[in-house]
Amino acid sequence: MAAIKVFAIDIDGTLTENGGGALHLPALAKLRHLEKLGYNVVYVTGRSSIEAYVLAVFGGTTRIAVGENGGAITIAPQEHKLLGSKEKCLQGFEVLKKSMDDVQTKPVFPRMTEVVLLRTFDLKEGQKILDEHNLPLYLSDSKYAFHINEKGIDKGYGLAEALKMLKADPDEAVAIGDSETDIPMFDICGCRIALGHAGDKVKKKADHAVADREGAGLAEAIDYVAFNYLGVKAK
Repeated sequence: MAAIKVFAIDIDGTLTENGGGALHLPALAKLRHLEKLGYNVVYVTGRSSIEAYVLAVFGGTTRIAVGENGGAITIAPQEHKLLGSKEKCLQGFEVLKKSMDDVQTKPVFPRMTEVVLLRTFDLKEGQKILDEHNLPLYLSDSKYAFHINEKGIDKGYGLAEALKMLKADPDEAVAIGDSETDIPMFDICGCRIALGHAGDKVKKKADHAVADREGAGLAEAIDYVAFNYLGVKAK
């Protein structure tokens, strides 16, 4: 692959641990060290881009954050690039709510381009209903929540826009993640690392899968890239 310039990092289940949103601090320390060495570290998440931007500020990494599964990019506290339409996603939500039981929004930080739902209904059935109504929307499961996004808006699309801002090519990026929502960014990046608890579908898209889970897995993934692509020598 080309020389690495950017690390694209999922948050939930990758940088966080124990399912509660707590950061794995040793992994965060490694990300900060990468930033100090001159690499860009960009969060690409199903959470809001504002949450990810705040994490970048306090964590000491690159202040460009891709959120809402690629629908929004935050580059300053009041500066956002919106790639999707929340209005269209709300139309889909109304259709699902009328057609199925237990379709409820999840209490989350405000979204600008998507709708976030509780994981309380059958995802495949929900997608079938959206398709029957000819809505250009798709449902995805981040393991944190269900998301309604416009078709064509995903983590790969949002990351590609962020890489343009950084004047970097996708071949110069490493993607690290754990869920199927990370596959679109795996598809565009030059190096793809899956965490140990990722499903088989995710691991098949990766160049390498580490053994450890969650935050410890991210730390292992960073070490793997350092030893195999950045020229770091093991002691």
